Amino acid sequence: MRFDIITVLPELLESPFSHSILKRAREKNLLEVYCHNLRDYASGKHRQVDDYQFGGGAGMVMKVEPLAACIEQLCSERKYDEIIYTTPDGQTLNQSACNRLSMLENVLIICGHYKGIDERIRNQYVTLEISIGDYVLSGGELAAAIIVDAVGRLLPGVLNDETSALFDSFQDDLLAPPVYTRPAEWQGQKVPDILLSGNDKLIAEWRHEQSLERTRTRRPDLYEKYIKGHGE
Repeated sequence: MRFDIITVLPELLESPFSHSILKRAREKNLLEVYCHNLRDYASGKHRQVDDYQFGGGAGMVMKVEPLAACIEQLCSERKYDEIIYTTPDGQTLNQSACNRLSMLENVLIICGHYKGIDERIRNQYVTLEISIGDYVLSGGELAAAIIVDAVGRLLPGVLNDETSALFDSFQDDLLAPPVYTRPAEWQGQKVPDILLSGNDKLIAEWRHEQSLERTRTRRPDLYEKYIKGHGE
């Protein structure tokens, strides 16, 4: 899978893709991530990528011309399954969306900055708008990194244990159950006996019950969704 990211701060994205799981995914050629500096597509001495907004108001807007030039260049090289714009008014990123994106081949992400991008770019090129939550960041780079991380870890061969992602929180609309490791007792707290029993069937049942209870108490909205979908 390939991600192309348009940004005014490519250096901000160097670290997230150079360590841990995503680094290994790139080394295995399972995931490609390329960052494109928008200023390379801007004209003029100062390579300006923003300007004042029509109608007045605080905040600069990312200009049409450099964004269009960059998008057109990238689209001439390959076909993108989705062109994503990271924006607070996009649809909220969730596990279902990540699962769907992981099935694609080429994805282009536009990182917003300042007051946002000219609306004409959204109308002309963007096929999917994504928000990572109800808050505002200084720019879309961190949102882009989150999208790549959440999607990239789902690709076959990326995780050492390919079944691991199947039991993450939100995969089945439930939060993950509590987990434990050695020692079996620490400061008077013991690991539940069921997890030491070796009985896979009972352990699976316990984990499901714990997921249900944790979701019910911590995310009643998800719990109601699960109950409606499973009739429990």
